[in-house]
Amino acid sequence: MNAADTPTIRALTQHECAQLLARNQVGRLAFSFRDRVDIQPVSYIYEAGWIYGRTSEGAKLDTLAHSHWVAFEVDEVRGTFDWRSVVVRGSFHRIDPEGSPDEQAAYAYALRLVRTIVPDTFTTRDPAPRRTVLFRIAIDEITGRKAEDGSGPP
Repeated sequence: MNAADTPTIRALTQHECAQLLARNQVGRLAFSFRDRVDIQPVSYIYEAGWIYGRTSEGAKLDTLAHSHWVAFEVDEVRGTFDWRSVVVRGSFHRIDPEGSPDEQAAYAYALRLVRTIVPDTFTTRDPAPRRTVLFRIAIDEITGRKAEDGSGPP
């Protein structure tokens, strides 16, 4: 193997990270409480420096009520040395539809965004009616990496 065939790994720019987040709709939400770490896939929308999504009531929300710090990861993988990965670190916020006027506005905005990927959200035709909670992640940090196999075009 010569140097031209050596895989390279580099950091993504902030712009490249934002582009990757914007063009995908499924990521993994990592959270912890005491000595337990969990990670779960969620659909999402990246907009204006926030991650928006919906989920259902249950253990994840119970855990996040105690510790709202999360990591969120999105990957694009084509091969062993052909991938991109972005990690977001921030805080998880459940959006209350009956909260303050600001919270109600955030809820309406989040619902519009979620409906761009699942138009029937919260209607009688909703394909995931158990997912009744809208959330957003306030992004504190975004990092990303990219691997290339180094072989170049054939």
